[in-house]
Amino acid sequence: MEDAAIAAPATAEPVIAAPGTEDKAITAPATENTTDDSKTEDPAIEGTAIEAKSAALLDAKSGKWLYLQNADEALAPASMSKMMTELVVLEQIRSGKLNWDDEAVASRYAANVVGSAMGLRSGQSVSVRELFAAMAIHSANDAAVALAEKVAGSETAFVKLMNDEAKAIGLSDRTRFANATGLSKEDLTAFSTADSATDTKMTAKDAALLASRLVGGFPELLKFTKKSETPAADGKTMLATSNEMLPGQQFGMKGNDGLKTGYTSAAGYCFTGSFLIGGHRYISVIMGATTPEARFEMTSKLLEVGRIA
Repeated sequence: MEDAAIAAPATAEPVIAAPGTEDKAITAPATENTTDDSKTEDPAIEGTAIEAKSAALLDAKSGKWLYLQNADEALAPASMSKMMTELVVLEQIRSGKLNWDDEAVASRYAANVVGSAMGLRSGQSVSVRELFAAMAIHSANDAAVALAEKVAGSETAFVKLMNDEAKAIGLSDRTRFANATGLSKEDLTAFSTADSATDTKMTAKDAALLASRLVGGFPELLKFTKKSETPAADGKTMLATSNEMLPGQQFGMKGNDGLKTGYTSAAGYCFTGSFLIGGHRYISVIMGATTPEARFEMTSKLLEVGRIA
């Protein structure tokens, strides 16, 4: 069924750093839950807004916010929430509780979850490395569920790890994870053991902070996200990246090396990007764009407005 078009959101006044005043960029702490980033004494650009529900641009090296637009509103992030799934899995591997070569057996739920998939069959055994690659590159929902069940025994238990990690790294209490995939509760099959009574919500700020923690703490992730394709569960079919900003892709941009797309009818088209430009790591977030192309076009515009590109 065709998803209903998303109405263009009302655009809030953007907030960016004024030219020559980078040191006065927004400095509210990441854990602050009540901020008003819509106010600034000297907005650098008036009347310029990103055509999306929310947006954020972070200089991950300095920790400075370069652009914020409705960035504290909790919205559906769709598959961008898999960044937290990735973080929990990588933490498990670093701690020695999980290994890349460990095998995970796909449950009936994992094999039947809707959306992007690597084509797992119920009972199929696949390595953690293969599952992680399919999730990070192709945004495979079946791989995300299989990893969650491998790590914690059930998706429900894994979600607790996700929310515990969110608190540990200082994300706001507006952000809450309900499953390993980012799917809406309406999209989850009858096999789901996740918290099907609620939906995942995330702010653009928290998405940027999560991505910064992920890339900064686990640079090995980029070995996956830089790739343009990865094998499906059959070992023959190749699954394309969902990130069309990688060099060589339709909206390719020099310096992009990830990170995570997302789409549901509730979330619209989303993208968290990771860019290494001029020795600085920048994290961009677009939430609620109206078309698949717009999330990448608005990312380019976001970098321009933030004086990066």
